[in-house]
Amino acid sequence: MSDADIRSESWWWLDIAGLDAIVAALTRAGHRVVGPQVADGAVVLRDLATPRDLPLGWLDEQDGGHYRLRQDAAAGVFDHVVGPHSLKNFLFPPRETIARFTRTDGSWTQQPTDETGPPLAVIGVRACDLEALRIQDRVFMGGDYVDPGYAARRERLFLVAVNCRRAVATCFCHSMGCGPAVTHSADLALTECTAAGGEPMFVCEVASQRGAAILAAAAIDGLVACSAEEIEAARGVPQDLARRMHERQAEPGQSRPRSLDTHGIRDLLFDNLEHPRWEQVATRCLSCTNCTLVCPTCFCASVTEVADLSGDHVARERQWQSCFTLDHARMHGQSVRNSTASRYRQWLTHKLAGWIDQFDSSGCTGCGRCITWCPVGIDITEEVAAIRASPKDGGGEQRP
Repeated sequence: MSDADIRSESWWWLDIAGLDAIVAALTRAGHRVVGPQVADGAVVLRDLATPRDLPLGWLDEQDGGHYRLRQDAAAGVFDHVVGPHSLKNFLFPPRETIARFTRTDGSWTQQPTDETGPPLAVIGVRACDLEALRIQDRVFMGGDYVDPGYAARRERLFLVAVNCRRAVATCFCHSMGCGPAVTHSADLALTECTAAGGEPMFVCEVASQRGAAILAAAAIDGLVACSAEEIEAARGVPQDLARRMHERQAEPGQSRPRSLDTHGIRDLLFDNLEHPRWEQVATRCLSCTNCTLVCPTCFCASVTEVADLSGDHVARERQWQSCFTLDHARMHGQSVRNSTASRYRQWLTHKLAGWIDQFDSSGCTGCGRCITWCPVGIDITEEVAAIRASPKDGGGEQRP
C-alpha cells in the first residue's frame, strides 16, 4: 500500500491502534481533537488524547426526560447515541467575545479579537449532527452577512463521522431524512464492525481529500483495503438500522423509536396557531430552555457589553439565548410572548414550519435531544401528532 492508494472514496480497515494513529496525525497537524467520553453520568464531547478514552462498552438509555448510562460487555466504541453536546458547542460557542474596545485620551479604538482557537477535529459525529451542521452553515454563512468567527472555525473543521448501528427511543432521524447513514460533510466515516466481545474494528471510508491526507500522514502499518463485499456489508449497517427504525423496532431495554409525520407540516402548524394543544403543553412546560440549549440547530443569541472597573476597556460578548425566556421577545419595554403557551408555540412552529420559509429546510434533524433532556419529557413528535389528529383552523398565515 502506498500513499497514492489512499484517496477520496477509498475504504480501509482500522483497529484502535489505527484510530490512535489518526488522532496523533491530527494532533501533529495542529488540531484540537475532541471525542465522546463518559463524564458526569453522560457521554459528552471532551478533549481526546487517545481512542482508549472513547466509551467502549457503554450504552445509553434515553426516553422522554430520561437519560442513563449502563455498561455492556458486548457494546462497541460507538454504540452509544448522541449526548447533550453537538458541534454547535464548538462552532457557535455558548459565550464568545466578538469585539473589544479601548479608550485612550477620550477616544475609543477597536482592538483585534481572535476567539477561534486552533483548528478543531471531532471524532464520532453522527448523521443527524452533520445535517445540523449543514443547517447552521446556512444560518451563519449562507446570506450576505457571514459570521466571521463561525466561518473561520468551520473552514478548518475536520470531521470523523460514525454510521449509527443502534438507535434509542428518542431518535427519529429517519423521519427527517437525516440519518442514520452518513451521507455528507465528513472527512472520514467509520462503520463499526466489531463482533460481540471482540477487539474494536472499523471500516473507514475516505470521504474527502483532507481525509486522505490525514490517513496517509497517520502512516498506519499494515493498512488493509476493504473488498467490495466488505464495503457493501458496511453500507448495510446503517441501512439495516434505518429499516428497523421505520418499522419502529425497539432496541433491547428501550421503548420503540419515535417517528414524525412531516407531510404538509408547515401548513398544519401555521393553520393551527390557536389549537388548544398549545395551552395543554404549557401546563407542563417549565420554560427551562433545556430544549434550545441541547438542540444542534438553535442559533438565538443576545449581545451584552462588559466593561472593566476603570471603564476604559469594554468587551462585547455574545451568548446563547432562548425563545423560552421573556426577554427574548421584549419589544418597547415588554415581552410580546407573555405566556408559556406562546413561547412553546413560537419554538415549535419556527423549528418545523417557519424555518422552511426562512432557510428552505426543517430546523429539526430528529436527534431527539429535546425529548431526552426535557425535565418533564415533552415530546415534539407527540405534540405534532396531537395537532394532526384534531386540526382546528387557527387563522392561516398569522405568526405567533
